[in-house]
Amino acid sequence: MDIMYFLELAVNGGLAGLMYALVAMGIVLIYKSSSVPNLAQGALTMLGPYLVLAFAGKLGISIWAAIPLAIVSMFVIGMAIERIALRRLAGRPIVMILMMTLGIDIFIRATALTIWGGSGRNMPLGISDSPLFLGPLLVNRAYAIGAVVTMVLFGVFMFFFRTRMGVVLRAIADDYTASWSVGISVERGVALSWALSAVAATAAGVLWGSVQTVDQSLSMLLLKGITVGVLGGLDSIGGAMLAGLLLGILENVASGYLDPLLGGGTRELVVAAVLILTIMIRPHGLFGRHDIERI
Repeated sequence: MDIMYFLELAVNGGLAGLMYALVAMGIVLIYKSSSVPNLAQGALTMLGPYLVLAFAGKLGISIWAAIPLAIVSMFVIGMAIERIALRRLAGRPIVMILMMTLGIDIFIRATALTIWGGSGRNMPLGISDSPLFLGPLLVNRAYAIGAVVTMVLFGVFMFFFRTRMGVVLRAIADDYTASWSVGISVERGVALSWALSAVAATAAGVLWGSVQTVDQSLSMLLLKGITVGVLGGLDSIGGAMLAGLLLGILENVASGYLDPLLGGGTRELVVAAVLILTIMIRPHGLFGRHDIERI
């Protein structure tokens, strides 16, 4: 009985971890293509599902029809963030860019609170609440679907970074000046990375919104995303996938066994411990380049 309980915790935790990896994927996309740490990803993850619900309500269309509209809108918002807020900071100290992304996070969260209020809203994707049966194991159906979506997007982004545009973005991250000198449009490349990151945030927000509710708490997924990104390596999409899997398993197993004894809070403790220990012991993460700097 104990081994089945452990396996059930591990499987469901791993699937949830892959959904954490989808949040981290947006952070990695920006860092991989521009070497900019993005603290606004949590707010973008929250904004995407709010836009889905807004389009569905205002236009009287289904949630599934509203999702593509929200993705296009978030793509534009991502490009606008880079164009309006970040482009003028090119060449400035990295701490200034870091503070700007934090300011964007606060601005988006405050704007969403003003427009939509603080009450939670359901994201009815039509996913059944009944679990999937894998032999004797009960698997959360929403987590399983979220994991599949994450793996599909993982494949898309991995393919993208093997294309000519993906190679250009990696060149920009390596050396802005050298990229400018050979005629690469650095500004457009960085804007594209923000746009793609906003698309990933929308997918993550919609999936997590269906698991819990759409409210301000979705922005708190930033901590999970950063932890997964740092553990996997901030310039490694594959590392984010593996790190998300590991963090989800560790978090869920620890919570399942320790929460009844300690009264709760184990999940947050595990995430914080993983982030701190990774930065102390292996700051470049599992698969990141050794020249990544700690911020």
